[in-house]
Amino acid sequence: MATVILVRHGRTTANASGVLAGRTPSVFLDHTGEEQAMRTAERLATLPLAAVVTSPLERCVQTANFALQRQENAPELLIEPEISECDYGLWQGRTLQDLAGEDLWKQVQSTPSAVTFPEGESMAGMQARAVAAIRRHDAAVEAEHGTGAVWVAFSHGDIIKSVLADALGMHLDLFQRLNAGPASVSIVHYGAGAPRVYSINTDAGDLSWLAPGLKAADAPVGGGAGH
Repeated sequence: MATVILVRHGRTTANASGVLAGRTPSVFLDHTGEEQAMRTAERLATLPLAAVVTSPLERCVQTANFALQRQENAPELLIEPEISECDYGLWQGRTLQDLAGEDLWKQVQSTPSAVTFPEGESMAGMQARAVAAIRRHDAAVEAEHGTGAVWVAFSHGDIIKSVLADALGMHLDLFQRLNAGPASVSIVHYGAGAPRVYSINTDAGDLSWLAPGLKAADAPVGGGAGH
């Protein structure tokens, strides 16, 4: 299969003020977020991206556009609603400090697979739709561009963590052990067998080694020689 780079949007005005933005419209990157997005765009510029897919929310579209501006032959930006932010329902727009006092907060931390946000969606449903969308786009990219193709999906922290948990074979109840910081890069290759996770939550480092494409193979005993 192809290789997907999962990128979280840069820091937003809501992140900076400790507010759970959710699907609130018109939440944009702040100055720090723009700088983070530009740094990630520089990292991605070393790769010919076969596809660029984004959540429809403005903060992800902004981050994606920074990357597209650095691509020599930029593909069309594809909007994918299924990798949009979790629907936090009545939690949306409240401060994290306030939410930490809710009984449901403890369950979000310990057993997220059992959580449904009030008048929102379940975290299990969030993971299911996000994973299905990423795998669908990955298969489409491979079908059009071949197994060595690299593409990028711009999404949100909980979405990316849930996709990584699936790729790692982790139960959703363990996904809070993962982190996806603003404008971070994580890399997953969906091979013929189990997915292979190449990085999680990186904010620096050369990505040009991905340009030749990754080949599906058994995991090397002892760890292998690397790229």
